[in-house]
Amino acid sequence: MKLVTFTHNGESRIAAIENRKLIDLHAAFKTKLTSEGKLRAAQIAEAFVPKDMNGFLQGGTESLKLAKEAIAYALKNESSVQLIFEEDEVKMEAPVPSPGKIVCVGHNYREHILEMKRELPPYPLVFAKFANTVIGPQDDIPFYPISEQLDYEAEFAFVIGKRARNVTQEDALDYVAGYTIVNDVTYRDIQRRTLQWLQGKTVDGSAPMGPWLMTADELTDPSGLDIVLTVNGEKRQHSNTANLVFSVQYLVEFLSELMTLEPGDVILTGTPGGVGVAQNPQKFLKDGDLVRIEVDQVGVLENRVKLTTEVPVG
Repeated sequence: MKLVTFTHNGESRIAAIENRKLIDLHAAFKTKLTSEGKLRAAQIAEAFVPKDMNGFLQGGTESLKLAKEAIAYALKNESSVQLIFEEDEVKMEAPVPSPGKIVCVGHNYREHILEMKRELPPYPLVFAKFANTVIGPQDDIPFYPISEQLDYEAEFAFVIGKRARNVTQEDALDYVAGYTIVNDVTYRDIQRRTLQWLQGKTVDGSAPMGPWLMTADELTDPSGLDIVLTVNGEKRQHSNTANLVFSVQYLVEFLSELMTLEPGDVILTGTPGGVGVAQNPQKFLKDGDLVRIEVDQVGVLENRVKLTTEVPVG
């Protein structure tokens, strides 16, 4: 299932995409319950298939099962309530617009480690981005006048589906709700002006995410997926998730030993070789550039860079 967050008439909700149509999961489930004569249909729908992605993921496999029933109902039944939208009727948002945590892993593709002239790390290099960085697949990447070194980083990401603490690698994938794409946009000179990378990673709008969340029941093996990034059609990054130093399973185990992972937390698994700062000569993003990331079996995330004179909010 492809899960999205969309905005229509100023209200954001979650949906599943079927044949380029968006099925409003909350509305469909509530309408189904009403048609069955269920009392308190609105309250039941809010509890089991809420409008927001974090709340929905907290419902785990039960909410996913009920959502599938709601999809089947919506596709078979006409209703006075609009349950199905065309893509051009809505604005697509990041699938997880407000993650509780965004945990990033640095230096996790072998070729990227080599181009950055480093050795394979014994442990994952972990840093963070925050929810203020998240934008959707139809948003422009804001380029603030605080630096001239705006860089791209294609990232295969996974989203936690249930609370995880001290999870083993053998059980790790049971805790993954699904997979998406994130561009870990980075202001390189700001990143490198201190030993800690955080300030160059957390500028507003520096985490385009999408276009959807591919659920784990659809993508059962996160290894062996090609990942490609192009800028204006020019290939800059190309690798495969088989080249990760630390796999998805390892990262779930490692991170859940450090912290409790919650439904809706987003984990970025690292970027392949070919980042702009490592090119010779260096190739940073500029106003108008179109950045496209494709991950096999997941989808395509495409955003345009837009120079702005605004000051980042924060």
